[in-house]
Amino acid sequence: MNRSGNGRLTLRELKLGELISAMQQADEEDDINKVLRYFSYEHFYVIYCKFWELDTDHDFFIDRENLIRYGNHALTYRIVDRIFSQAPRKFAGDVEGKMGYEDFVYFMLSEEDKSSEPSLEYWFKCIDLDGNGVLTPNEMQFFYEEQLHRMECLALEPVLFEDILCQIIDMIAPEREDCITLQDLKGSKLSGNVFNILFNLNKFMAFETRDPFLIRQEREDPTLTEWDRFAHREYIRLSMEEDVEDASNGSADVWDESLEAPF
Repeated sequence: MNRSGNGRLTLRELKLGELISAMQQADEEDDINKVLRYFSYEHFYVIYCKFWELDTDHDFFIDRENLIRYGNHALTYRIVDRIFSQAPRKFAGDVEGKMGYEDFVYFMLSEEDKSSEPSLEYWFKCIDLDGNGVLTPNEMQFFYEEQLHRMECLALEPVLFEDILCQIIDMIAPEREDCITLQDLKGSKLSGNVFNILFNLNKFMAFETRDPFLIRQEREDPTLTEWDRFAHREYIRLSMEEDVEDASNGSADVWDESLEAPF
């Protein structure tokens, strides 16, 4: 909601957002898990577990090498470098070369739901290397080069940048064909796929193959965001893993506090 990024909500931002209605819903709803906007325990649990998993030394900070493991090594080094250069957003913490929990929350919400405006702004700033407010073919190619290299290493059929650029122009239909503006991206429902093409190989491949189950799931409940769907899938997976771990540890009466994440 805080579009200016200064950490304070103006009256206009508050009126444009859904915070008040979400607070009313949280007050009236007996089951907090049904409140997906802002107050979802399920969402918190997924974010915190992801952070805890990457923060291997548990100092509550994540460095470049930690983040590169996110999503089964889905992201390129070049985009991770841009995140740590604080191009999309200045880190809240003051530890050199490390992001804290608040920074990770912002990153994860942007990564898992690239359809939201804050997410589009986040990734646009990453790709806009010279900060002039437009994405040029050269800038997009800079990030795609690493994707191309990864495809070759994995023996996948590489897709040349010239073909990718045509695909991106067709998806976004920008006002000018020689560059893409943030406004162009906000006007297209396919903008998130552009960023996946440029720096997330796993999601790029998923987009190319298009899982019919996920497409059907989206049609069945169009009110859910990409983030809602992702968080729900991950919550189920994490819960199942926890059940298996509890069973393998034997009796619930025996508890090793060293294994417990400090939520």
